[in-house]
Amino acid sequence: MTTTGEVHHQAAGGPWWWARRRSAVFDIGLAVVSAGECAVEGVAFAQRGGLPVVLGALLGVVVGATLVLRRQWPIAVVLVSIAVTPASMGFLLTIVGLYSLAASDVPRRITGALAGMALLGTLIVVWARMMQDQDRLEFGGWFVPFMAVTMSLGVTGPSVCLGLYVGARRRLMESLTERADSLERELQLLAERAEERAEWARNEERTRIAREMHDVVAHRVSLMVVHAAALQAVARKDPEKAVKNAALVGDMGRQALTELREMLGVLRAHEPQPEVAAQPLAAVGAAAAAAAFKAEVEQVPCLAEVDVLVEQSRAAGMAVDLSVDGEPLSYEREVEQTAYRVIQECLTNVHKHAPGAKTRVRLAHRSGEVAMQVENGPSPDGVEDGARLPSGGNGLVGMRERVTSLGGVFVAGPTDSGGFRVSAVIPGRAEFSPR
Repeated sequence: MTTTGEVHHQAAGGPWWWARRRSAVFDIGLAVVSAGECAVEGVAFAQRGGLPVVLGALLGVVVGATLVLRRQWPIAVVLVSIAVTPASMGFLLTIVGLYSLAASDVPRRITGALAGMALLGTLIVVWARMMQDQDRLEFGGWFVPFMAVTMSLGVTGPSVCLGLYVGARRRLMESLTERADSLERELQLLAERAEERAEWARNEERTRIAREMHDVVAHRVSLMVVHAAALQAVARKDPEKAVKNAALVGDMGRQALTELREMLGVLRAHEPQPEVAAQPLAAVGAAAAAAAFKAEVEQVPCLAEVDVLVEQSRAAGMAVDLSVDGEPLSYEREVEQTAYRVIQECLTNVHKHAPGAKTRVRLAHRSGEVAMQVENGPSPDGVEDGARLPSGGNGLVGMRERVTSLGGVFVAGPTDSGGFRVSAVIPGRAEFSPR
């Protein structure tokens, strides 16, 4: 089945192969006009050939009515018009048939062959008819071939050219429509993927903020609770030590508040400040975000501060042994921050779950990686439970997420002696630069 380049969907109300009622009415109207024309020409043909007039008229009606099939079978319509050309019948049938054939999806070689046959048939018939009437013509011998060629080209040429143009235009519109639909689907898919990436980024940022809040606040508050418990134990026995513990509690609280303010400042970096509300919002947001990011980078803990971290735990009464193997290197910011947070969280967990236990912290700088291990023994007998802290169960999960996100290895579990051991290895991605 061939088409004329139109999209033939079975629309509501479209009979048979027509997509719309309007197309069906138009083709039927053309077929009626063509049938009338062919009937008149069939009568003339019957009179010239000595045939019954009724037979000639009936043949003309049948031939002209085939134009109703031009959208479904344009090749058949053109073949019929070529077949009745010797009878000087089907002028409208030839023109509309060739147009429909050229506008359809029929291969161009078939269209060219049928158009050539129609051109040749019309040329022969016109030449023969004019040669019969040559005695009544007062022109020279050039007039007959000139008129034959002109009339044959006039019947076939414009209809074929117009059909080719309309068919190419229809196919171009279909291609553009298909590309527009494809582009719309791609844009919709990209929008969905962008929304998924944005949701994933929001979840990742929430997780990162939760880890930072847990690491920062839990460690400081744990030390504050430990010092408060020690303060409660020695308040009456050793007032001087009680004063010292009270000062430590105050320092820890101020540090925790400072770190909380810094993190909240980063979270609110996109909000314009009241005193600069008159400035453009984009400039204010960019400046605030840049300042907040710079402050955050400058405040990121590093491995050089592990000594201070261990000293804070020692001041809280923990027996901590720190050993560093290898030459210190200059690691990337994420690597140093992750290593620091792992050690910090391990010390916090010792304060929570094994108060008074002896702890060993090992830090090793190796070729292309940094390794750390924190191991504590069981709590000694006789240690009071007043300093024990509640646990949310997210410490190990957060450490594992931090380490694995950088391509490292994280292992944690109890030891045979009743303690607990945490080991982590992180790819260093560093250049050798002794501090």
